[in-house]
Amino acid sequence: MFKKLIALILIIAAVYWSFSVLLPSNISKLDTPENQFSTERALVHLKKISKAPHYLGNKEHNQVRKYLLAQLEALELETEVQEAFSMSKWGNLSKPKNIIARLKGSENGKSLVLLTHYDSQPHSSFGASDAGSGVVTILEGIRAYLNTNKVPKNDIIIVFTDGEELGLNGADIFVNKHPWAKNVGLVLNFEARGSGGPSYMLIETNQGNAELMKHFVAANPEFPVANSLAYSIYKMLPNDTDLTRFREDGNIDGFNFAFIDDHFDYHTALDTYERLDRNTLEHQGSYLMPLLHYFSDANLSSVKSTEDYIYFNIPLFKTVIYPFSWIFPMLIVAFFGFIMLLIYGFKQEAFIGSEIGRGFVAFFVSLLSAGGIGFGMWFILKQIYPQYSEMLHGFTYNGHMYIAAFSLLALTICFWVYHKFYKPVNTASLFVAPLFLWLVICTVVAFVLPGASFFIIPVFFGLITLFVLIRQIKPNLILLALLTFPVLTIMAPFIKMFPVGLGLKILFVSCILVVLIFGLLVPVLGFFKRKKLWSIVFLGITLLCLILAHLKSDFSENRPKPNSLNYVLDSDTNTAVWATYDDALDSYTQPYITESPDDASVLNQNTMGSKYKSGFTFTKKAPVKTLENPDITIISNTIIGNSRHIGLQFISNRQAERVEVFADSSIVFQEAVINGIPALKDNTSGFVFKDRYHNRLFSYYISDNNPLLMQFTVPKEQETILQFYESTYDLLTNQHFTIPSRQNTMIPKPFVLNDAIITKTTIRIK
Repeated sequence: MFKKLIALILIIAAVYWSFSVLLPSNISKLDTPENQFSTERALVHLKKISKAPHYLGNKEHNQVRKYLLAQLEALELETEVQEAFSMSKWGNLSKPKNIIARLKGSENGKSLVLLTHYDSQPHSSFGASDAGSGVVTILEGIRAYLNTNKVPKNDIIIVFTDGEELGLNGADIFVNKHPWAKNVGLVLNFEARGSGGPSYMLIETNQGNAELMKHFVAANPEFPVANSLAYSIYKMLPNDTDLTRFREDGNIDGFNFAFIDDHFDYHTALDTYERLDRNTLEHQGSYLMPLLHYFSDANLSSVKSTEDYIYFNIPLFKTVIYPFSWIFPMLIVAFFGFIMLLIYGFKQEAFIGSEIGRGFVAFFVSLLSAGGIGFGMWFILKQIYPQYSEMLHGFTYNGHMYIAAFSLLALTICFWVYHKFYKPVNTASLFVAPLFLWLVICTVVAFVLPGASFFIIPVFFGLITLFVLIRQIKPNLILLALLTFPVLTIMAPFIKMFPVGLGLKILFVSCILVVLIFGLLVPVLGFFKRKKLWSIVFLGITLLCLILAHLKSDFSENRPKPNSLNYVLDSDTNTAVWATYDDALDSYTQPYITESPDDASVLNQNTMGSKYKSGFTFTKKAPVKTLENPDITIISNTIIGNSRHIGLQFISNRQAERVEVFADSSIVFQEAVINGIPALKDNTSGFVFKDRYHNRLFSYYISDNNPLLMQFTVPKEQETILQFYESTYDLLTNQHFTIPSRQNTMIPKPFVLNDAIITKTTIRIK
């Protein structure tokens, strides 16, 4: 009994250990030595730059830029502002103003760039985490570095980009237009997609990661959170950080450091100074300082490689790395060891054929039940709580409680199933199935997702465990518990990481992962009696977690409901509608949309640009207001050969913040130049704006009231019809409207156009 208790404590301790090493437990204070990073000193800056939303073009954005320039100049760095027009691949045009500073190195090697962005997401995000946290990490980090009185070998360039939230526009103009970009050897980029949790390291490279990982391990950050599974997945997905522009346009490698927990705060009015996790900011500093000291003197011409490395973090050893070339030899060794142990086990009469079969039934029933029930249960929960659909993030305020509930449910299923199949003498036989499936998974990932091949490490310890079970009828449970440390310390954090990173829709993956981990714990837990009782206990805790989640399923001041309301005036027909992106109307939107709203399909023929390509859900007729129309001037209209060359100028008379241009898909464009930026041509057709979504050509985010200048080349016989949607974010303050402020239990819905007065104007050119 005593050994079972110790074994259980060891298992719990391993799980706790796996999470405790992901984040610093304390933050550095104001009295931290001047040559060291201080989170509290960084927070002084953060409080000043996150007082209000500061998106590209608004007044607060200008104030933040002035503050940051003053701080960099106070450090006696060479400082400048770079500005130019940029059109992103998303079709977003803007004129970002990058803040750039440089500390000259003593040698002429490659430069090190410290990168983040200083603009917040339009229109309501305060930008404290995204990416004010990156700004103040770099500000405090470079201040501490300068106080070491150390002269770096490499130039250190600080780049606070602008317009990142609109389409990486600032990074675009730095990489492609600034002379300093030509000598950059490495980038350290600090980002956020939430307001807390550990910061994950992700690599951006066009080649292999081997040299980057060797350098990273040599720099020795205190709390590394990185794994090549995330690296492999990241390379398969469309990337959208500033660092992507460096990699794609400049073939410049770099490290991303981004925290993703508390995702419900991302791009919302909740992204505030108060809600940023202080330990998370400390974590960013714990990355920057050792890497800054290391790479400021490293040979940055040596970071390129054609070889990839497996890497993962584990307590005590920090970051473990080894070549991809080891994947198949390790897999072959594991299979060989497994087969030899099967032969040896049967010779020793430690295995019973029928019990091995029962082990496969038990494990697959557990796996399929947990995954299936987990998938179905989330579907049911979304029906019970339709308000969750308003959280476009895919992660609800009570999401962490659901992760706990689903994980405990998977344990409930495992204990219930194994209590049916376990016998005092069949533990070794039951363990064959989990080991075999882990080997199958390792084989699949070796071909499909090689970055996940570190999954083989727990398998090797599982093989040692199987050997012990073959040799001993009553093995030492403390030893067996210690042999589970690799699977627990490596894999347990993934149970939380997957739904946090990819949304609650994949909670079933966490359930499956719990079963897989449980499978390698069978040698220990198999000797525990009263598995049915354990199952009942875990079921009870599961229900408790679901009750706690229910109690936090509503909206409150701390968990505000995202909602949206816009006014759309069609100047062509002199009609207007209220429009919302909400599925569930509330006391803020219903007075305008009413209890009998109209379908929004007509308005959605032209879909405004948004992160998830969201369309309006409901509209309702609204009073027509007298709003000043823009000045749209046809500057030129010339026919040359079979083409018509059109020049247009759009000037807002309402101080608009955003203009979107639409054209029916039947209208083709041979060429287009927007504010001096050529539109990209489709490789097949040779046309521009070929693959537009719901008629959208591009969006222009206005700063300094700069006009929109357009040059189009179209077929000469074509009647070119352009629709302009001009937006201001002043619905709640405009003198023409008396819209009340939201209740303190509500916030503007992120990722969509919100609180906007939108006017539509059409022009025809022939």
